[in-house]
Amino acid sequence: MKTDELVEMLARGAEPVPRHAAGNRLLAVVALGMPLTVVLVAVSFGIRHDLGRALGEPLFWIKFGVPLAVAIAAGLSLRRLTSPGVPAGPAWRLGAFTVLALWVLAALQWTGLSEAARAEALWGSTWRVCSMSIAAVSLPLLVSMLTLLRGLAAPTRPALAGAAAGLLSGGLGTIAYALHCPEPGLAFVAVWYVLGVAIVSGVGAALGRRMFRW
Repeated sequence: MKTDELVEMLARGAEPVPRHAAGNRLLAVVALGMPLTVVLVAVSFGIRHDLGRALGEPLFWIKFGVPLAVAIAAGLSLRRLTSPGVPAGPAWRLGAFTVLALWVLAALQWTGLSEAARAEALWGSTWRVCSMSIAAVSLPLLVSMLTLLRGLAAPTRPALAGAAAGLLSGGLGTIAYALHCPEPGLAFVAVWYVLGVAIVSGVGAALGRRMFRW
């Protein structure tokens, strides 16, 4: 069989993937998965009883704003990484800058606290379970995301694409978890929230390396 005939045979019946198919599927996963993640948090941990009062506190919105910025940055990067040879782009800087700003604010607040208040601000009462709880509620979204993207995405850097999916899932999971978390310390958020998202990102990198393998 000649080379031209072989290529023709292999290409027979092949259809182009619709433009923006991976991005559209990613949006669908987020749109459906986020409400389910909130329900998972409500069933597993419960929504904080003072949610109405918490809405008036700046820290509550920091708990939402930081992971939201990380999720947006990761989503934009992931959308690019699903195409072969396309770099992550500059969007990741948004997430990095937001986390850096959080650490700076936490450090400034930390310096003005007494020793006892510092311990409370950092450890709170749920530090042992916070990061793993964030990971637990985020992993179903991550697995769903990678599974649905598997047939459409063709990243040349699968581990990086998986890590971006992990950051997106972790950021969304953290937003949902914040509806439960009663911790009032900025240092707590800067350490344990970030660690939880980092865990999901690490799992995403490991899964992406396998699931997006060419």
